[in-house]
Amino acid sequence: MLFRSRFHPCRGSMSLSKKDGGLPPDSVVQTEDEILSDCQRVIERYHDPSRFSMLRVALAPCSPFSVTADLMRQSTVLADEYNVLLHTHLAETMDEEEFCLQSFGARPVDYMEELGWLRDDAWFAHLVHVNEGDIAKLSAAKSGLAHCPSSNMTLGSGIAPVVPMEKTSMRIGIGVDGSASNDTSNMIREVRQAMLLQRVRYGAESFSARDALYLATMGGASVLHREDEIGSIEVGKAADLITFDLSGIEYAGAQSDQLAAIVHCGAEHVDTAMVNGEIRVRDGRLVDESLYRLIGRHNEISRRLISGA
Repeated sequence: MLFRSRFHPCRGSMSLSKKDGGLPPDSVVQTEDEILSDCQRVIERYHDPSRFSMLRVALAPCSPFSVTADLMRQSTVLADEYNVLLHTHLAETMDEEEFCLQSFGARPVDYMEELGWLRDDAWFAHLVHVNEGDIAKLSAAKSGLAHCPSSNMTLGSGIAPVVPMEKTSMRIGIGVDGSASNDTSNMIREVRQAMLLQRVRYGAESFSARDALYLATMGGASVLHREDEIGSIEVGKAADLITFDLSGIEYAGAQSDQLAAIVHCGAEHVDTAMVNGEIRVRDGRLVDESLYRLIGRHNEISRRLISGA
């Protein structure tokens, strides 16, 4: 199986429907046995633990309000058995905190601690509504964060306290969440948003372009436990790299710090992208031109869904 980029798909799961006190409609949940059986199938068929692997699988019960406590615990057992990572969404909104307090008698991070999820092979999306005690627990466990600034801004969820988290032992990377709350899923734009959002909360000197780029590169590699393989350009690491053309008018006058210019000037596209030693983007366009033919089909499906709604 050929992959053009390093792929870390998560086998998601939802088992707690509305009728059982959760959020998802009944039509989208599965039983715990169905979920765990398929998680095992996916790992055994697709997970490749080898160095420089292009495909690794993680287990991802969706969130505290869409899965049962038993499924959360059983997911950790399965992850230990197969040595795969764990992921879920956590502390994204105040509604979630209220749900956890009412349903479990604990705030989200404390609930994860009870379930055995505060561990260095688990990472959480968002972590917006956390306090100093939560951060201390996450740091002690060396747990990971996928910071999703554009999604948090779009949904009005709040600002994750990345600046204080950065000073701890947490593993922190940058994510885009999903297209429903982001639209572009453009990583370099997400880097800029991360920088700006932390400055809004903590001041202009609190978070530099380099800080944000580090989270998007070595930070993400650390979250995925691959910091010895990817995340930086070094001898012995995978040949994954991107380049930017700074000769355009948008970068005029910004050449004194070219790295900062990429972030501050809002780069939209890379000029060249190499993955595993293979060039995948050249002169700002995908080398595999067949992907562009999917645009029309995508728009057609979108129109049909909207008209049907």
